[in-house]
Amino acid sequence: MTLSKQLSILISVLFLAIFSVNYVISINNIRSYLQIESQVHAQDTATSLGLSLSPYILKESDPILKTMISAVFDMGYYKEIKLDNADDKTLVKLTNTKVFEEVPSWFIKLLPMETVTAESEINSGWTFGGTLFVTVNPGYAYLKLYQQAKNAFYFSLLAFSVWICVLFFVLRLTLRPLKKINELALAIADGHFDKIAHLPWTTEVKNVAHSMNVMSRKLSGVMTNLNDKLSALGQKLQLDGLTGLYNKNSFDSDLKQLYLEPTDGYLFLIKTDCLANLVKERGSEAIDAFLQACAAQLKQTAQNFSSEATAYHFYGAEFAVLARNIQPSQARKLAKSLSMTLSELGHVHHKDDIGHIGVVAIDPLGSPEDMLAAAHEAYEQAVIIGPNSYYIRTGDDRAKDIAEWKSLVFDVVDRNSYTIQFISPIQNLADQRILMDEAFIQVFDKHGTSLPVGLFVSIAEKYEKIVALDRGVIEKVIAHLESASPSLNIAVNLSSRTIKNGDFRAWLTQQLKQYAAIAPQLITSFSAYAVAKDFDTYHEFIVFLRTFGVRVALKRFDAQSMPLDKLKTLKPDFVRLSRELSNNLHGDSEKISFLQTVKEIGDLLDISILAENVLADTDFDIVKNIGLTGASR
Repeated sequence: MTLSKQLSILISVLFLAIFSVNYVISINNIRSYLQIESQVHAQDTATSLGLSLSPYILKESDPILKTMISAVFDMGYYKEIKLDNADDKTLVKLTNTKVFEEVPSWFIKLLPMETVTAESEINSGWTFGGTLFVTVNPGYAYLKLYQQAKNAFYFSLLAFSVWICVLFFVLRLTLRPLKKINELALAIADGHFDKIAHLPWTTEVKNVAHSMNVMSRKLSGVMTNLNDKLSALGQKLQLDGLTGLYNKNSFDSDLKQLYLEPTDGYLFLIKTDCLANLVKERGSEAIDAFLQACAAQLKQTAQNFSSEATAYHFYGAEFAVLARNIQPSQARKLAKSLSMTLSELGHVHHKDDIGHIGVVAIDPLGSPEDMLAAAHEAYEQAVIIGPNSYYIRTGDDRAKDIAEWKSLVFDVVDRNSYTIQFISPIQNLADQRILMDEAFIQVFDKHGTSLPVGLFVSIAEKYEKIVALDRGVIEKVIAHLESASPSLNIAVNLSSRTIKNGDFRAWLTQQLKQYAAIAPQLITSFSAYAVAKDFDTYHEFIVFLRTFGVRVALKRFDAQSMPLDKLKTLKPDFVRLSRELSNNLHGDSEKISFLQTVKEIGDLLDISILAENVLADTDFDIVKNIGLTGASR
């Protein structure tokens, strides 16, 4: 019940209590007054009429006695007037039994009034002539009392209605700031640190509003500091400390993400072979300067070529450039530019042969490990060609292989001939219960040989079969949840193409309505990188899921995947850290500080932070001590 209703009811009860007491007292006072007035009136009438009859009382047959009594009786206020002689013989008796139908019988029973009778002795000189009895009709008093009670009730009811309306508007005006305070509190809980611009005039509410503004400002400062700290730590984790280029971990993450996208690309592996000789000839400062100059030139060349070409420094003499959305002719042009950059560096450092470049196209049938191995082989070929040269490796059988894979993917998806495994259980670090399992498809060829799932999903994504695959996986997961324990939660991965499909959205709506009871056990999982890339689409889809109680998890979250303001807007239920951030923590203060900062942000935004595939026991203990919600092993 709202405070406004509570105050209205309280004030109404007080009003009714005060009104009832005053009303009862008032009616009783009026009744007493009318009772006394009737008695006085009867006595006055008896006295005055007795004096008027005294000259004629000894003449009992005189008609003037009845005439005078009738004249007074006809006024209508009397129930009975009776005149008795000295021997108690009734000379005149007039009676009026008039009943006022306007007065209900329950009112008369509730407020009884005594019938008042007054008497007066009539003398003629010193001779006692008789007695006059006057009884007032109580109907007139009841009528007056009833009219007074009714008028007082209606007037009070009207006054009560008017003041209730006034009270409603006053309370609404007075309590409006409380609504703003509530909205501010909810906004703070969602990570939006607004403030109340116009403070209310009520002192107590004004103080609360001011306190909320102070709290919002301080929490905003805390969140800003955490964001700055997270950005700084993220930069350290992403960038090579010497050259300022992205490091090997960033390269691995970007290359894996590239495999999840239907995008063409090329990998350029660059090795500065002269570094070993330079180490012998020059000091460490000169070597650092050489690597920094090399990194700056490679980065500049990549940026001049395309905004989607990124330079990396692995370690020592090894660099790389990852270029997205480029064709073979563009790849050759970039390779030539990088080769010229090496030649220019050789001229500056008086070295004819600075390094060599191995180039390989992104192969959707391969893996990140295969790509690096192929790039190293291409580099070896470039060494044979000559100083600062490059070699581009091509796959002639690639089109044939992709056609075979496409046929296999379509056949498996159409026949639903794949199975679902539930892997990577995430354990709650506080009570050791299982937070969720992950649905993972297992695919076999006609010979029963297990096929690489990553490649299978990549081909399905490339040829728009991923929607049917995701739909089939959800059907199998729902069927499993129907017969499983209510405490079981399963995460299902959905692709970008799937969530953009209108038919899938309509089908999913029907499924979630039909299986509303198990919808909260379903957790949709999205790549943090994919969400950041198409934020509005994912945000709208996540809002749609929440209307059915479906929870959301962001996976592979790392230092460069998503800005904090977008994370505040999405408010996912879970954030699953990348494997790089969940392992090799021992002795790495920057990673530990990053996890601690992410955990603090999760606490502020009410997001559960999860570590993924923690391998070493020492790392698991570190994750547990930091206070993350859960981890998989």
